[in-house]
Parts: sequence; structure tokens; C-alpha cells
Amino acid sequence: MSETKKAIISGAGLVGSLWALLLARRGYEVDVFERRDDGRKRGFIGGRSINLALSDRGWRALEKAGIRQQIEAMAIPMYGRMIHNDDGSLAFQPYGLEGQAIYSVSRGGLNLALIDAAEQHERVRFHFREKTLGVDLEQNALLTERDGTRQRHEAPLIFGADGAFSAVRGTLMKTPRFNYCQDYLEHGYKELTMPPAADGSHRLEPNALHIWPRHQFMLIALPNRDGSFTCTLFLPFEGEVSFQQLQHERDVRIFFDKYFPDAVPHLPALTEEFFENPTGTLVTIRCRPWHYRHRVLLIGDAAHAIVPFYGQGMNAGFEDCSILDDLLDSHGDDWQTVIEQFNATRIRDGHAIADLALRNFVEMRDRVADPRFLLRKQIEKYLHERFPDRFIPIYSMVTFSHRPYHQALEQWESQDRLFDEILAIPGIEDDWEAHTDEIEAVFARWAEATQTGD
Repeated sequence: MSETKKAIISGAGLVGSLWALLLARRGYEVDVFERRDDGRKRGFIGGRSINLALSDRGWRALEKAGIRQQIEAMAIPMYGRMIHNDDGSLAFQPYGLEGQAIYSVSRGGLNLALIDAAEQHERVRFHFREKTLGVDLEQNALLTERDGTRQRHEAPLIFGADGAFSAVRGTLMKTPRFNYCQDYLEHGYKELTMPPAADGSHRLEPNALHIWPRHQFMLIALPNRDGSFTCTLFLPFEGEVSFQQLQHERDVRIFFDKYFPDAVPHLPALTEEFFENPTGTLVTIRCRPWHYRHRVLLIGDAAHAIVPFYGQGMNAGFEDCSILDDLLDSHGDDWQTVIEQFNATRIRDGHAIADLALRNFVEMRDRVADPRFLLRKQIEKYLHERFPDRFIPIYSMVTFSHRPYHQALEQWESQDRLFDEILAIPGIEDDWEAHTDEIEAVFARWAEATQTGD
């Protein structure tokens, strides 16, 4: 095999293992270096994972890799949000049109399945417990360390898929004109487990993402195949209501009894897990360019780490792989053209989904129980069904389409203006269905102005 058909990937996480599989299907010899142990030998350790929500962008990449059917067997469809209100009542909010769903899947289970699928190709070799130290950019060599011994591995192509705190990106940051910024939320997260009921069934509705929105903080729960739920508490680090105030078991029980009383009976190991599991941080990372001389390329979180509130972190990383694979279809192994085009178009979308995720955090914790927000969602659904080619809600655009993220971000403010006008129609909050003619008239003016750029 020629030298140009060899590649190195730093990171055997979700994106790195999927990209190894796609490259191998194209005839590349791929060496993947991962600092962690082989999770297939010890099992995946939870406590800091946040379950994943697979949507259309991620499914497309898995289909291109030939493993969609295998992953579907691991996933549970979630057709909407189940809101747990302060008063104990429940409210279901569909994500999209009938039949549309996002899919809950275990991060660890998916990662191990991807590694297995990639390693079935004789061209793929995984090297575990090999920590990436950086890159020798002149020789195009990945620098690693294992058990105190340093090594170098050369290849024409190096891909940095080594996560939000990428060592590959750390090397690129030392090059001229490389731009980088990181922003941490004031919130952290804590993972908890809701075990199956005594009969092995789910304790809550399994085909929904459960949310306990409490304005400045929230609890969420995603279903697992074994009947359990992975729960995640998002809470400020400091302040009147914060992790800082939860220092003892009594503090934790009082807090959960006050804000999440209907969840407490389903969390038998609440205090043990609260203090055993780490408190994770939530960071947004933006950088550019994503490559060095068309030989080293950042993908996934190494290029665009985002907070998890749109369920798009993994999906965006998988879409990186799809787009690169599409570019290879168009340009063959002309990596200079492939990387130039990827860098020219994808960075804008990486920044856009970062903004969208931050905005959706506010929606999830503050607005999902607000009556005007719920009214807007009803009217959005009506307009989408009535004018499917002219109106797509932002959530559907991000989750159930392959439109570039930057287009969804551009539409966000435009749709806000549309609904500011619609929700100002007198009497609409009492019976919106009696005002469909007025709604459609406002929509028609908005759609025309949008098309003309006014």
C-alpha cells in the first residue's frame, strides 16, 4: 500500500473510532492511539458520561459506516420531553412531527461497539494506554508515552480526535495565527442512577427525555436498555442553590426533597452516588484553523467542544466524519482540497452549534414550563405541518435535518421576531386555534420578508 494510504488518529473515543472505521473502508491503514485502557476488558465506567441522544446527523454517519442497524439495537427512541413541574404534574412536549424521535444510547456502550466494528478491519490497529503528548509538525509524527517510554509515530495524515483537552490541538496552539478560546459555564453536572423497578421495567415513561426544570438548574433522565435511567443534575458551582451548599448527606436529601420530590423514591443510592461520582465541568471551546498544512486535522470535540444541551456534541462530531467522507467521494484522496474545503465551511457550523447549545440550556432550565413557550411550540407545530416547505422550527432544523448549523442559528432570531408578532395577537393566549387566519397572515408577511432579505 502506498504511503498516502496511511493515517494516525489520536483518540479512540466516539469520533476517533468511527473515523478509523470510515478510513479503513476506504483502504487506509489506521493506527489509533488512546491514553485509556481498552474498555472492552474492564467494562465502561460511568459517573462522568452524560447519556447521548442520537439524531439524524449521527445516524447518517453510522449508516455510511455500515453499522446503523447494530447501533439501533442499543438505542431507545425518545419522542419528546416529559416535563416534571414543581407541583408534581407532568407535561409531554413532542420533539417534532409524529414518529420523529431522538435516541438514547449509552456513551460507553456505543464507544465499545464502534471500537469493535473498527477493529474487525485488519487495517485498523488500536494502541491503548498510549498517551498523546503532542505532534512533531515538521516530521508529521505523533508523540506518545506508554509506561514512561516515549515514542514517535509518523504518517502522512494525523487526525486529532482526542477530545476537549486535545494534546494535538495543544501543539497547533503554538503555531502562528492559531486562534483559541474556552468558556466554562458557572454550572457543573453530577451523574446519578435510577435503577430498574423490581420487575426490571423502567420506573418512568421510557420513550421520553425527562426534565425537572427549576429555572437556574435542572435534573434530566435518559432511559437505558436495562430498565434504568441515567440522571444528570446541572447545578451552579457556587451560590445560594449550588454544589457548594451540598456538603453533607442531609444537605443533599433536603435539596432533592424540596426540588425533585417525585424523583427521590426512584434514586435509592442518591447520597452515595452524589458523593462518589465526580462533579463535571461544562466547557465550550472554539478555535481556528482546524488543520496544519493539510497534514494534521482536528475533528470532534478537539475542534469544537460544546455543552450538551442540544444533544449535538456527538452528532456534530459524527457529522464531521460524514462531511469528510463526502468530500473524499468528490475529490478522491486529494487531502489538500478535502481539508481546505472542510476547514473553510465547517468552522462556521462548529461555532454556530456552540451558540445554539448555550441558548438551549436557557430554554431547558427556564422556559419549558412557561405557558407562552408551550403556546409557541403548539403554533410552531401547526405552521410546520401547514407549510412544511416554508417553515421548519429551529429544533427540527438542528435535530431532524442536515442543514448547516449556521443556517439554524441565523433563523433563531428571525423566528423569534415572527413569534413576538404572533403572540401579540389579541386573545391568542385564550384560544390560539380561533386565530389561525391571523397567524397565517403574520406568517405570510414574515416568509415574504425572509425571502427578500428585508
